[in-house]
Amino acid sequence: MSEVTNKSSIVQVSVLVFHYTMDSPEAEYYEKFGEISGILMYKDFLEYWDDVETFPARPDDLVIATYPKSGTTWVSEIVYMIYTEGDVEKCKKDAIFNRVPYLECRKDEMLNGVRQLKEMNSPRIVKTHLPPELLPVSFWEKNCKMIYLCRNAKDVAVSYYYFFLMVTAYPDPGSFTDFVEKFMEGQVPYGSWYDHVKSWWEKRKNPQLLFIFYEDMKEDIRKEVIKLINFLDRKPSEKLVDKIINHTSFQEMKNNPSTNYTLLPEEVMNHKVSPFMRKGIAGDWKNHFTVSLNERFDVHYEQQMKESTLKFRTVI
Repeated sequence: MSEVTNKSSIVQVSVLVFHYTMDSPEAEYYEKFGEISGILMYKDFLEYWDDVETFPARPDDLVIATYPKSGTTWVSEIVYMIYTEGDVEKCKKDAIFNRVPYLECRKDEMLNGVRQLKEMNSPRIVKTHLPPELLPVSFWEKNCKMIYLCRNAKDVAVSYYYFFLMVTAYPDPGSFTDFVEKFMEGQVPYGSWYDHVKSWWEKRKNPQLLFIFYEDMKEDIRKEVIKLINFLDRKPSEKLVDKIINHTSFQEMKNNPSTNYTLLPEEVMNHKVSPFMRKGIAGDWKNHFTVSLNERFDVHYEQQMKESTLKFRTVI
């Protein structure tokens, strides 16, 4: 990518300060987060943000970027299958979070995406939830290929809510309605879904970026897999495509310890509360949004997206 994201060398990191009583649910919620360039982020990640910002990319790195809960693990496993030419056993040898490290993830020495990536041989597949303006500038300078996968906002909100419930370190999200209100206002990690998808959409004309939709993958996975293979300069043989489709079906991934996150201890993710891979469908929002919440969401959505040409399908 020829352009370099225009940003200063020092990104503004701050701790959120709210005027709530110490024992209020709101105070407990925000206690876990800080801000970076106005975007809500985990305090643990922010403590080591210099390591992220100064991360040295390599020209053959591939970046997989998404807003959280948009199909990241799915597209990551598809890409890994492409890189291994459909070798299922290689894919099952290690957890997806080791094979495709999460760049900005950091919690002391236990989780360290930057270190994992620096120790990996090329070519590396890099997972991130960062908007383009916070992505380390080296990825732009090295003209790295990038895949951006996005999903309709209502299904993202539902999936994010259940993720909040099952990740033990997360604060209580409150009721689903409470959480959707926070989601609409960007008061969740990685901030506004609207800003995130729109800022990546603005990069879509760059030939080094492939912009794809979760709903398109659900509707015609074969077409999208072939698109990914071509983007990565591989040959899409029928045998390879069939292998990828079979191995990365929702049921296969849900039952596969290397992709379903059950290899993490229960103290980190409690699958008894909700499985990491829950339903994997388009349109589940209909089972969660009340009529009034849906109407309020639609009005807000229209306000936020009215200037954008980016269009989503909420059902397929």
